[in-house]
Amino acid sequence: MAGENDISIDPILRRRARGAQSNATGRYEPLTTRFESDGWEVKKAEEQLLRTEVSEETPRKIITYNRSPDLPFDRSINPYRGCEHGCIYCFARPTHSWLGMSAGLDFETRLIARPNAPEILEKELRNPRYRVRPIAIGTNTDPYQPIEKEHKIMRACLKVLRAFRHPVAIVTKGALIERDLDILAPMAADGLARAGISVTTLEPKLSRLLEPRAPTPTRRLTMIKTLAKSGVPVRIMTSPIIPALNDHEIEALLEAGKDAGAGAASWIMLRLPLEVSPLFREWLAAHYPDRAKRIMGLVRDMHDGRDYAADWGRRMRGSGTYADMIARRFELAARRFDLDQKQPALRCDLFRPPIRSGDQLPLL
Repeated sequence: MAGENDISIDPILRRRARGAQSNATGRYEPLTTRFESDGWEVKKAEEQLLRTEVSEETPRKIITYNRSPDLPFDRSINPYRGCEHGCIYCFARPTHSWLGMSAGLDFETRLIARPNAPEILEKELRNPRYRVRPIAIGTNTDPYQPIEKEHKIMRACLKVLRAFRHPVAIVTKGALIERDLDILAPMAADGLARAGISVTTLEPKLSRLLEPRAPTPTRRLTMIKTLAKSGVPVRIMTSPIIPALNDHEIEALLEAGKDAGAGAASWIMLRLPLEVSPLFREWLAAHYPDRAKRIMGLVRDMHDGRDYAADWGRRMRGSGTYADMIARRFELAARRFDLDQKQPALRCDLFRPPIRSGDQLPLL
């Protein structure tokens, strides 16, 4: 018999502190699934919350290569699949569909760790055919998301890169990057490390809705200051720029980044590939219904009437009058705050696989 304290499943409570509003089945799955109450009463509100689940996988390779002309790097590694930060705009969400899961709530609650990533990385770097170029980390999912505190896979990968004197560029929102300054600062002093900190907005409420489990804007600016004081070249990444939502903050974001110690800045326009588009539109309907039509109208104006166009050369910026205006505003603001500089090139000439026990010593 149900007691007076029993409550039914509340779908809004269930996804509290999560970005996505739904959990649509992945595009490759033949059947659809959905959550339904089975009639059993849940006594405590906390028991309704979606909890983060972490499983493990053993990849055969850890370095991923790309040939995109839009990207300033040709290789990257990802210690984790999925991201607990839950950013609703994350263009990596559709990758969860490859795993038979949803790009929605699954992406931010059903995470996959790769504990053997450091060993696989070392093996690949020791391959005689390997040719060194900077490795990017954090370009897909954040290496410093909350589960890194327990799993420490990113830290272990950095130790490998340090041992090989291999250049690395990191993109993150996670404050755990400060934990690894004992590795990053010496690497940066040798021209082997730099970082980009993503600050999407200075408004705490908007940030909590857009990026529910990421550090606050103020905390991320503190990260920039800490990195800069430790000698790590750092840029502020005002990405994504969302029309009629955070576009008014461009100048304020760059000024705050400069004051914190950033030496460069970058931006990307909102991208809505595949499942990200319906997820973002659901999010707008839930949180900004009064602006949804205008926001999506501007997005479509930049992509020939579509929610997204993946054409190389414009997918990161869009095209048309509005896109040109944003690009010009960013250019002028970056110049005003002396952030229109390129970060120092990372050194590749220091790469040396460390000697292992039993290896033949070099003759010279």
